[in-house]
Amino acid sequence: MAHNPSGALKDGVERRSIDHVPSTERHGKAWHQGPFWLTGGFMLPSMLIGFLGPSMGLGMGWSLIAVISGMAFGTLFMALHANQGPRLGLPQMIQSRAQFGSRGAIFPLAMAVFIYIGYNVFQMVLAGDALSMFLPGEKIWYVVLAVVAVVIAVVGHDLLHTVQRYFSYLTMTIFAVVTVAAVVHYPMGDAAPVATGFSGAAFLAQFAAAGGYQISYGIYVSDYSRYLPENIPDGKLIGWTFLGGFTGAAWLGSLGAIFASYVPAPDALRQLHLVGDTVFPGFGAVAVLATLPALIGTSGVNAYGAMLSATTVLDGIKRVNPTLRLRVVGVCVVGAVGLGMALSMPAAYMHSFHTFIAVMCYLLVPWTAVNLVDFYVVRRGRYAIADITDPHGVYGHWAWRGLTAYFGGFVSMIPFVTLSFYTGPVTKALGGADLAFIVGLLVSGVLYYFIARGVDQHGASLPAEEVRVPA
Repeated sequence: MAHNPSGALKDGVERRSIDHVPSTERHGKAWHQGPFWLTGGFMLPSMLIGFLGPSMGLGMGWSLIAVISGMAFGTLFMALHANQGPRLGLPQMIQSRAQFGSRGAIFPLAMAVFIYIGYNVFQMVLAGDALSMFLPGEKIWYVVLAVVAVVIAVVGHDLLHTVQRYFSYLTMTIFAVVTVAAVVHYPMGDAAPVATGFSGAAFLAQFAAAGGYQISYGIYVSDYSRYLPENIPDGKLIGWTFLGGFTGAAWLGSLGAIFASYVPAPDALRQLHLVGDTVFPGFGAVAVLATLPALIGTSGVNAYGAMLSATTVLDGIKRVNPTLRLRVVGVCVVGAVGLGMALSMPAAYMHSFHTFIAVMCYLLVPWTAVNLVDFYVVRRGRYAIADITDPHGVYGHWAWRGLTAYFGGFVSMIPFVTLSFYTGPVTKALGGADLAFIVGLLVSGVLYYFIARGVDQHGASLPAEEVRVPA
């Protein structure tokens, strides 16, 4: 269907937020999701994920297998959310109202806001570190990054797609050279591997970190597919989302595993600088600075997603009019909060980052299980769109089925979790092996399926409001 700029834009700025995107404003192609999510995963935080296995004594080969398989597993769940965008025409997290109710969805929505802002905090710190290697004033760069990300997010959906797409071409080109240099430099250089063995606990920890990291993208996948035409093929959309999301994250995660396998206390930026300079003097600086486009673009994506989720929270408490002004104010507030937190972040952020990833995984896994089972198995894509956007619609304020399945899954994970301040008894008995997210997916998904089978799929839906997953 044709893109209608006059309907979707106002003075070049996207005017929609949590409201439904009508068919007259749908545009874009399935392959656009590929470079978008490739840039989303092609970031320094993905590289940090790959440090975990070697730091726990896991050999490079096993670390690479754990990173790649974990990323593939998590990306599969993430990519399945992409199909919800064109079918429903709504942002990702507002769809949670169908499973949790307009008030019950406030918890996963608030959780999403926390995750968006948390990611931006770490990205600002990493971008500031990168720039301070060559320019003075580390923390002033936090401000610059926050302002640029907010401007991109304010302009909205189409600019975010354009930025991510063209950034992907730049970063892939530079990092292809860096990757070859790293593979050649470490095995053939003087550095000796810091670990060569296998540990079941370390393998599962690395697998869980990679899988949970990718599942975390599920909270905003359909934010960036909701403008696509309704008749876009399911397989192409899910396939391109998977290919982009997996390639970017697995590539950087694997590079991180290689670095950490040869350097006892790796620093992502300094290792990039070192390896880049083996290509030719000065290329190390190019490699370090090449990390910035993805950090900036994805920070805009996070600010945009946090605004959508925060607006939905407010709308669940008191009905709001999703105007352009509200969207702009929301993005600016999110940017300011993230900036304030980044400025107060301690210098030794790596430990905080891994704890953040673990907590995020434990919070998100039950949600993604409930959301996907509802969409693909229980309701099979049939929703009353007007009632999702209406806090007083047929889905109610509190939906006990979704809440029961979510918290049931979350509680089932507690004996399996591994955190800096708590280790579950089952995890201790298994020598530190982290199986929490697998348990959470199974318990929440199966529990929701059995208690939601009797849901009236057609509810108060009107034919014009009903959206179906094509056969």
